[in-house]
Amino acid sequence: MIRLLALFTMALLLTGARDPILVPEVSQHDIQVRQGFTGTELLLFGAILDPEGRAAREYDIVVVLKGPAEAIRVREKQKVAGIWINADSTAFLSAPSFFAVVSSKPISELVDEKTAAIYELGLDFVQFSPTGKIDPEEQTRFSAGFNDMRERAGLYKEDMSGVQISEQVLYQARISLPSNVQTGTYTAETFAITRGRVIASAVSEVEVRKVGFERLVEKFAQNWGLFYGLLAVALSVLMGWLAGRLFAMI
Repeated sequence: MIRLLALFTMALLLTGARDPILVPEVSQHDIQVRQGFTGTELLLFGAILDPEGRAAREYDIVVVLKGPAEAIRVREKQKVAGIWINADSTAFLSAPSFFAVVSSKPISELVDEKTAAIYELGLDFVQFSPTGKIDPEEQTRFSAGFNDMRERAGLYKEDMSGVQISEQVLYQARISLPSNVQTGTYTAETFAITRGRVIASAVSEVEVRKVGFERLVEKFAQNWGLFYGLLAVALSVLMGWLAGRLFAMI
């Protein structure tokens, strides 16, 4: 809390603005992924006050946590003669590897769809940047399917009552990161909303990185991809041969 108050005081000194000031903070700015990592929980908290030090007028809070973007191709499965095969597909240039939205109230009660789309306030408004010829209905279908797939993997989520606000000054929210999160820089965007309008926003960053043996393997795979692939194939063949020998001896 002392750190939060210090950040707020600095913000007041550096800005002469009369608009409310939002000062966010995150419980962990550096998440280390080691062997046996089972996930973690982030506490996102902060305060909003006006430049005169009084409590801001009634407001709501939405926090959007996004992981590193990645290019991905989504394929649709179709059953033909009793067999599931790949049918239509589409490519996204910048799909977030992780996406979570928590808010103090349902988004539909806070802003209109246009505002929600601008700030990506919800899974229905994630911007995927599709490539090629765009068919709105087809893109909507693929986006919904991709969202569902990521939700089931625990990588996309939303909680419309996940933010608690105290005395219209302090807020806090919790977002869990599963064990299968991608490494890289995550951005936590916090929005203060009142009367259907975003009155303040701020961004915090969280770094997720591998350490120890996992980090060495990752760097080896990135810098020596060919040798990593050959080693993986050799190990697979060796393990298969050893398993065959063991079964033959039983």
